[in-house]
Amino acid sequence: MRYWLMKSEPSDVSIDDLAKLPKQTIDWYGVRNYQARNFMRDLMKVGDLAFFYHSNCDVPGIAGVVKVSQLAYPDRFQFQKGHKYFDPKSTPENPRWLNVDVTLVKKTNLLSLKELREFKALENMRILQKGNRLSITPVSEDEWKFIEKYLK
Repeated sequence: MRYWLMKSEPSDVSIDDLAKLPKQTIDWYGVRNYQARNFMRDLMKVGDLAFFYHSNCDVPGIAGVVKVSQLAYPDRFQFQKGHKYFDPKSTPENPRWLNVDVTLVKKTNLLSLKELREFKALENMRILQKGNRLSITPVSEDEWKFIEKYLK
């Protein structure tokens, strides 16, 4: 099993939105970075766990835990003209962008980015590295176990 951190803007999809969805499952759409796409395509497996991270908001941070519930498949929005995630270079025969499905495991207290930065044990965590803007990043098993202790 692998561990991940997956960012979502709460104005698009929040942990509360996910909790209200049928089967508490959503396609993790809109990833438009090749490295993050490759994580989904090449490394994510059904059952992998991820921290659901609220980004680009007043208090960014970990808001819950999800699990990968379906392997990578083409992101439907890349084909929809006029959609913000439309990609004219992508075709159904040769899609450029993928997503996985994730299912809610649990909503947690918010563990803020500021709080994450205070832990010396997390100083090498990818999301805390200067200049990191990836929407999906791997989390080590040690980082996962450390953070889990602070999620209620």
